[in-house]
Amino acid sequence: MGRKPLDINKIVTDLVLTDDSSLKKKLAKKITDMAYKKGIYPSSIHELYLGFGRGEISEFTVPAINLRSMTYDLSRAIFRVGLKTNSGAFIFKIAKSEMGYTAQSPLEYVAVILAAAIREGYSGPVFIQGDHFQANAKKYKENPEKEIEALQAIISESITAGFYNIDIDSSTLVDLSKPEIKKQQKDNYEVCAKLTQFIRRIEPKGITVSVGGEIGEVGHQNSTPEDLRAFMEGYKERLRKGLTGISKISIQTGTSHGGVVKVDGSIAEVKLDFNTLKMLSGIAQKEYGLGGAVQHGASTLPEEMFHKFPENNTLEVHLATGFQNMMFDSKSFPVYLKNKMYEWLKLNVASERKEGESDEQFFYKARKKALGPFKKEIIGLSQDVRDTITAEIEQKFDFLFKQLNAVNNKSLVDKYISLKRVIGRKRKNAAGGVHDGEGAD
Repeated sequence: MGRKPLDINKIVTDLVLTDDSSLKKKLAKKITDMAYKKGIYPSSIHELYLGFGRGEISEFTVPAINLRSMTYDLSRAIFRVGLKTNSGAFIFKIAKSEMGYTAQSPLEYVAVILAAAIREGYSGPVFIQGDHFQANAKKYKENPEKEIEALQAIISESITAGFYNIDIDSSTLVDLSKPEIKKQQKDNYEVCAKLTQFIRRIEPKGITVSVGGEIGEVGHQNSTPEDLRAFMEGYKERLRKGLTGISKISIQTGTSHGGVVKVDGSIAEVKLDFNTLKMLSGIAQKEYGLGGAVQHGASTLPEEMFHKFPENNTLEVHLATGFQNMMFDSKSFPVYLKNKMYEWLKLNVASERKEGESDEQFFYKARKKALGPFKKEIIGLSQDVRDTITAEIEQKFDFLFKQLNAVNNKSLVDKYISLKRVIGRKRKNAAGGVHDGEGAD
């Protein structure tokens, strides 16, 4: 008799539910080994983006999707859409802050996504990205080295887990009180360069991690060509000669993360500046060889806006809160569980409630913080309930892929992206010593 086939669904459930870190690591390795055998490789999108920078690729925008909950179910849905639309250029991402409040470590996040690819029969490169690895301006001012070390620690943990795409967000350090634009951007480009050098030191041999920079904090004033040039000139001066730099740049065009919530809980209309996107993306490509500009905070925009992103030369668009909203607001999401989560928020997140906020505004902004504490209960929902919610969100994924023209590009992705299996090796750590790391063949 042959071996009983491994039940990938059970492995994922065990991985997500266990609090035993050694068991989690063991199950994650089992999934990763299975993925490689099936031709599924965590990969960097760097070379594809350089193709955009050289003008060899255009006309589509890469969707980059944050999964805060139901990660296995929704990853499977994304892979199904990828297979159906013959797409290979889409990114799974999670922010540094999200890892905390959703209780999803880099190790777990990568393993769950690879398991979803296995379950759906997807093969080829899988792009997993660290989103908003953000410098805290207050902490940086108090102790710059300590804040950089904290960012290096999460970058190292993420790359070791299989995040070969990292977005550095030091735009929080931009100081608009300074009269000269280059001085405004100084701390931003210096920290971004320093962290890029760190990434190049620890990335697996044979893999060039795709690194993103950011010139304007989302929700603040719109970015300008002067901002972009000041950042890039300072970044190039600061980056050690011979090192590969960033492949994309995030800019501010009028959006905010999650949208602006009105008193009744609805989302305020956004005036997104597509001209800024098109202009800055063109400058990034023509003058600096980058893939182009990245749009943050887009998931709650009106549906009729999305086709404008590829029309305006947008390289990548970030999508997060809208899918979380669809889960919470689905008729299939149990009312008892939502009420329980909201009661928890009242007790545990009350300090974040601003004066004059309505219940709708508070719960809309705060409910993401309940995803980690109630993670096991959400995973424990019946398969029928999760399937129904997933089907609703899958329709949105399908719509977005088509609107962004991110379809029929699988052969293009395969042409630019080389599959590299990461294997154990020794590499230098930040202090220059040596420890067990990752390499690639």
